[in-house]
Amino acid sequence: MASVKLNNIKKNYTKDIAVIKGVSLEIQDGEFVVFVGPSGCGKSTMLRMIAGLEDITEGELLIGEKVANNVHASKRGIAMVFQSYALYPHMTVAENMGFALKLAGTPKADIDMRVKHAADILQITHLLERKPKALSGGQRQRVAIGRAIVREPKVFLFDEPLSNLDAALRLQMRVELSKLHQELKTTMIYVTHDQVEAMTLADRIVVFNAGIIQQVGSPLELYENPSNLFVAGFLGSPKMNLLEASVVAADARSTTVRLPKGVTVRANADGSRAKSSDRVTLGIRPEHILLAQDNDANGIAARVDLIEHLGDHVLAYIEIPGVNEIISMKLPGNATHLKYGDTIKVLFPEADCLLFDAEGLALKRVR
Repeated sequence: MASVKLNNIKKNYTKDIAVIKGVSLEIQDGEFVVFVGPSGCGKSTMLRMIAGLEDITEGELLIGEKVANNVHASKRGIAMVFQSYALYPHMTVAENMGFALKLAGTPKADIDMRVKHAADILQITHLLERKPKALSGGQRQRVAIGRAIVREPKVFLFDEPLSNLDAALRLQMRVELSKLHQELKTTMIYVTHDQVEAMTLADRIVVFNAGIIQQVGSPLELYENPSNLFVAGFLGSPKMNLLEASVVAADARSTTVRLPKGVTVRANADGSRAKSSDRVTLGIRPEHILLAQDNDANGIAARVDLIEHLGDHVLAYIEIPGVNEIISMKLPGNATHLKYGDTIKVLFPEADCLLFDAEGLALKRVR
């Protein structure tokens, strides 16, 4: 096992095309870290630089305590699982899993022992004599992971390994990967654009955008306290409601903002640096919006535009007069009385409202 440290890593393909723009990060020994972000944000390029499949333009990469910039990929002590399974069709599962060890000159008895141990962990012992064409997608992915396990690497790298699987199998494989990390206790770096994978797998999430790290933290920390508008809008399904507003009153304990048409909302956010009429963005997650009683003076009038009944919960899409954005709210599954065109009242609890300044940076929440 080993830690991974990135010191101001940069990657340029040409003088004018910078893909990674100065990334610094320390990944602890045995940690499961997920790189997440939209397509083209640089997360896979960063992973490939750690693997040795891409050159580092500038900066320093340490695996363990050793600088690895110029160390060949095969000597870095890493194993990578790709989006494509890349199994040899003419080899059995056991032969596929042990092939890299065979090329390295590992004794056959050691290969057999490692393959059997990995197969036991992944519950594919009964598949060892089959060839890839006789396997399902999930089984092929297990073989690809097993091929990495037998190398006994210091660091596992995963590049969107579940993206070719259907939804049910992805869920199952997420559970398997979590169990695998608990059993092996090896450093794992996982790349995905799927925020659900990031939230369920990671000890820490690293959010990338445009070649820059936007925020690093535990899944709950990033979900509850996004540092900027990008992170706030990226994590969460349905995504956070983000509404334009202006400051009405502010102090170190709370900030009151006005939405269009005079609707005011109070947030437990430090507004000590804000001035009256400053432009801000109000953020609130769908599950935090509450239905109010019709006679509630604090309720905000809204109209229901769409209802989605999803069994355990209901998604309601509502419109507040004067607010251009359609607002989503998540309600219990028994909220079946709502229908298109209904006029309702909603509450934005001040403890759950977030504020972001004109530059998109979050105002500190006050607990």
